[in-house]
Amino acid sequence: MPSRKFADGEVVMGRWPGSVLYYEVEVTHYDDVSHLYTVKYKDGTELALKESDIRSQSSFKHRKNQSSSSSPSRKSRSRSRSRSPGRPAKGRRRSSSQSREHKDDKKKIIPETTLALPVLVKPSENNTRRYNGEPDSTERNDKSCIILEQKLKPDLEKERVPEQYSLRSRKEEKKEEIYSEKKVFETKTFEKVSAKTKDLEFGGRIGTFLLIFFLPTTVLYLLLMCKQDDPSLMNFPPPLPALESLWESRVFGLYLLWFFLQALFYLLPIGKVVEGLPLSNGRKLQYRINGIYAFILTAAAIGTLLYFQFELHYLYDHFMQFAVSAAAFSMALSIYLYIRSLKAPEEELAPGGNSGYFIYDFFTGHELNPRMGSFDLKYFCELRPGLIGWVVINLAMLLAEMKIHNQSMPSLSMILVNSFQLLYVVDALWNEEAILTTMDITHDGFGFMLAFGDLVWVPFVYSLQAYYLVGHPNAISWPVAAAITTLNCIGYYIFRSANSQKNNFRRNPSDPKLAYLKFIPTATGKGLLVTGWWGFVRHPNYLGDIIMALAWSLPCGFNNILPYFYVIYFICLLVHREARDEHHCKQKYGLAWERYCQRVPYRIFPYIY
Repeated sequence: MPSRKFADGEVVMGRWPGSVLYYEVEVTHYDDVSHLYTVKYKDGTELALKESDIRSQSSFKHRKNQSSSSSPSRKSRSRSRSRSPGRPAKGRRRSSSQSREHKDDKKKIIPETTLALPVLVKPSENNTRRYNGEPDSTERNDKSCIILEQKLKPDLEKERVPEQYSLRSRKEEKKEEIYSEKKVFETKTFEKVSAKTKDLEFGGRIGTFLLIFFLPTTVLYLLLMCKQDDPSLMNFPPPLPALESLWESRVFGLYLLWFFLQALFYLLPIGKVVEGLPLSNGRKLQYRINGIYAFILTAAAIGTLLYFQFELHYLYDHFMQFAVSAAAFSMALSIYLYIRSLKAPEEELAPGGNSGYFIYDFFTGHELNPRMGSFDLKYFCELRPGLIGWVVINLAMLLAEMKIHNQSMPSLSMILVNSFQLLYVVDALWNEEAILTTMDITHDGFGFMLAFGDLVWVPFVYSLQAYYLVGHPNAISWPVAAAITTLNCIGYYIFRSANSQKNNFRRNPSDPKLAYLKFIPTATGKGLLVTGWWGFVRHPNYLGDIIMALAWSLPCGFNNILPYFYVIYFICLLVHREARDEHHCKQKYGLAWERYCQRVPYRIFPYIY
């Protein structure tokens, strides 16, 4: 654990959040978990600041008042008769050298009329509630801080030194000593180096080692159970197939063809190019948003194959072999990713996968954004081969059901499963840009966890309901189908509206269309929404996801629990991810997050959890 730099009771200079202004503060507390200092300004305002926003007084040079008058009234009269703020009091002589120095200083000082603007956000008027966790009394969406910062930023970033500022009124300011920072405020790049990962997740080294074997075994077990006539838990374990039957070179070749076909679609110069969030070194990577075009091209290719009588149910007949091929490819990709990460610069390593332990870093991902030129491997695998492959697998199961049961039309249950999951995939591809702000992209490295999850777990486990229905059809009535469809629509509405609300607020908090949203400002400059869906529970998008997962499983009936594995797994996944989000946000937002949790007590399920 890093040692603290400033002691309790020490008087230092603290940067006011959202600006480049430093004020004299007193350190009152240090949080060992979030690594934030609680400091107290002279007017009583308390804020939680990062160590990088605090400097010792020795790094600031001492300046005395320009007037030798000890009386504020005499000083005021002297200034009123002078033609410039720097003119001395009557009777006081000033040498020519002093005059020249004053002229040089005058060019550096920001006019008082410009510096008077921060009065709108000074601590004496907007206390710690505004920046440290509590909304103001009216709880309005006040964006004056953001607007002021944007107006002042161009002037403050030039080579000028702000020398006259204070937390007190002008009369009190004249009695105080004024500090000016030695260094010139200028635009600079980040030099932050990725720190070692201290808090190990997923059970640490032992847990990640076991997961490397447990995850592929779980996939094979689920697929084998679906093949049984009675896939109940009482028939555990299922009969194991011969090892040689799990591998076929032709199947592996088809899988490689699928992967590189999606890579080709990704490289096509269609779709807009956007920037991701800033990295630790200040850089912003560029991403091409063309997932929906890749889906359309894939649909055209599949349609062409079907037109020429290609039997797509071949995928159902060799489903286990395709899963083994995908698992082998994901393992090879993970080994390549770890080897190349050993040569990656320190600042490009993942904050959650830089522990120094081989197994842990191999599993969680050592490098944050591995790229081959402009080809981003993690971003590509997040949505393309697995997610689009999920839809293709569902279609293959639908055709297999029709062939095996000699049906001219697929069953109503199969239609519902295909339709619900098709909507989910198309929505993800249509809103592809939103994935750039998720934890997978911004925090997690690209290792075995994401490689196996994207290429194996998503297409072969998420399609479990369709695979189950081929061998275990379940007839449902139209009223039941209507009820299940309504449930899925409710879940989708919550999921999409909550995500859209969050993404729009992140892109432009000043959008007049979002004026109805109330939020808690934080020391990072971002706001925590406390109204809308995000004032209902802390993760409304997870709630919508779980409701949809239930709707996907209900068409399979209640004869076996196997089709509901996805719902059970998804609840565990999202609860675990919510805990990771909770820990990350507490470190990032400090006291503001604690106040947000008091305002929004329920995490995923209202009145329950």
